[in-house]
Amino acid sequence: MKGNLLDILERYWGYTSFRPMQSEVIESVLEGTDTLALMPTGAGKSLLYQVPAMTSKGVCIVVTPLIALMKDQVDRLRRMGIPACAVHSGLSTRQIDILLDNCVYGDVKFLYVAPERIASETFRMRLTRMNVCLLAVDEAHCISQWGYDFRPAYLRIAEIRRLIPDTPVLALTASATGDVVTDIMRHLKFRDGTVLRSSFARPNLSYSVRRTEDKPQQLLRIVRGVPGTGIVYVRLRESTEEVASLLRSEGVTAEAYHGGLPHTERAARQERWMNGESRVMVATNAFGMGIDKADVRFVVHYDLCDSPEAYYQEAGRAGRDGRRSYAVLLFSPDEPSRATRRFNTEFPSVETIRSCYEAVFNYLQIGIGEGKESAFDFDLRDFAARSRLFPATALSAIKILEQNGYWELSDENDRPPRIMFTVSRDDLYKIRIDRQELDHFLRTILRLYDGVFSHFVRVDEQQIADCSGYTVPRVRELFENLWKLRVIRYIPGKRSALLYLSEERLPTGDVIISPESYRIRKRLSGERMVSLFRYAENESECRSVLLRRYFGEENPEPCGICDICLRHKKAKPAPSQNGPAGEGSGSASGLRAEPGGPPPTEGALLETLAAGPLPVKEVFARFTAPPEEVASVVDRLLAEGKISLDAGGRIGIK
Repeated sequence: MKGNLLDILERYWGYTSFRPMQSEVIESVLEGTDTLALMPTGAGKSLLYQVPAMTSKGVCIVVTPLIALMKDQVDRLRRMGIPACAVHSGLSTRQIDILLDNCVYGDVKFLYVAPERIASETFRMRLTRMNVCLLAVDEAHCISQWGYDFRPAYLRIAEIRRLIPDTPVLALTASATGDVVTDIMRHLKFRDGTVLRSSFARPNLSYSVRRTEDKPQQLLRIVRGVPGTGIVYVRLRESTEEVASLLRSEGVTAEAYHGGLPHTERAARQERWMNGESRVMVATNAFGMGIDKADVRFVVHYDLCDSPEAYYQEAGRAGRDGRRSYAVLLFSPDEPSRATRRFNTEFPSVETIRSCYEAVFNYLQIGIGEGKESAFDFDLRDFAARSRLFPATALSAIKILEQNGYWELSDENDRPPRIMFTVSRDDLYKIRIDRQELDHFLRTILRLYDGVFSHFVRVDEQQIADCSGYTVPRVRELFENLWKLRVIRYIPGKRSALLYLSEERLPTGDVIISPESYRIRKRLSGERMVSLFRYAENESECRSVLLRRYFGEENPEPCGICDICLRHKKAKPAPSQNGPAGEGSGSASGLRAEPGGPPPTEGALLETLAAGPLPVKEVFARFTAPPEEVASVVDRLLAEGKISLDAGGRIGIK
């Protein structure tokens, strides 16, 4: 079997061996065991379900929360000749029906599905007729009510397990504490499952915290001091544009990225960053799961995030190619007080939550006893403004109500435009003859879309533009003209969230918020915030040790390359140049720079490696210059081919 797995790995993915822990997880899955795999970011988690699925008959269902990630994975698999599809909110009912039928009757190997879609009757009916070989749950920490990113829709996965009782489940996450691990296994109905945990250590990633009252200048120092591509995380959408503008004013190519941008614009900015046209991406946490660029040299947290889990995930996007990279947190003196204020906002009183419940239904104009199983476009900012609520308070109250089962709020998505003809086919033919300037456009629509005379149909304005030879703005203009002529009904596309009402509107006094659940979530969120404060304020213990211990690793070893470890090394007295044999001026140890001194010369670094390859952290330990300056020399020599980095993480002369 092992040989077969390696053959599949090399044939489709081009690798000749598995990374640590991958083979153990895959073998557990192939034995039919429910398995929870905890692996750090960049550890190749997608292969853990893709490889075993390729050895089995039937379709592998992958539950994942991000549409962009689904599309990326499906595109990659199709390019390799592996049939795959995705079901998400961006598809019409007809499109979903066709895709699910293909999974029943066709040769689809991978079906990616959003957690919100698995509750539909359409999906469940098809599921019972599918031959499902594996159920993979990505970002499995989202199923835990005590996790940092709880999503109620994940709880429905247990319901579909009852429909495929003999199918093993593989749960995947890069960040889960002990309590969350237990919760994942309980909610997914594990049957004597196995937990496989790899180390959360990132030996090439140097963690550091810079305390400063001048974040812009600190950021510029980092960007100038560390060559290569980077990500800067901020909390607010407005801040992405401000910080990106700051970088551009200093000659650094930078993009701003947040969830409020249209999908096409986000995709274009991400593409420019991915292909190297832009050096730095300034983003909110919307730039998250599924971002896979191997050569990110630094990740800077301009603002404090919400939890160690989020920090680890985001910082872990640096250095996935194994080369030295940096994760830097900028920490200002007022950070704790601002974070505390945010925390209090995120947990409003029960009275405020009930008031928000009433305000939502008033905003949607839904009366008591109405609205069950309905969906509405929902503009949070408009709602907050009309209801005279702070947007952060409104969002927190809505999420707490979601956790208590009253509704579901989707992420903002691009909703495609829709059209329906309001005239008969005969009348339309007359219009085409009378209005020759519209004939070509109308014929294009009729060729591309069926059913436009009986119901609203989603249309792709870019596709229509490509087929007609018009620009997208011209396509929209023609739709508006046809609307004014009362030939069609036209609903323009827009970007919005969707609020799905699980239950009918209740009298406000009947709205129940589980006090135990509320108190526990508030306590756990407070503990995460305190843990992050400790990490930022720590000045004595290895930062990698702190993070790994948080995730349950026992007795982790210091990394040797974080700011704390390097500070400890600088504090140690340098060996005497007149000491024992082997420690004279010509030895490697005699090449140590003075604390705070200049970066090592090319000759000094090559001399250090002359005796043989050294682990990355040992190379950095030989010099007391700032790690980013040592890294600059190392990176240049790697690029010039004078040194190399082997699979064991050791640097040596070629």
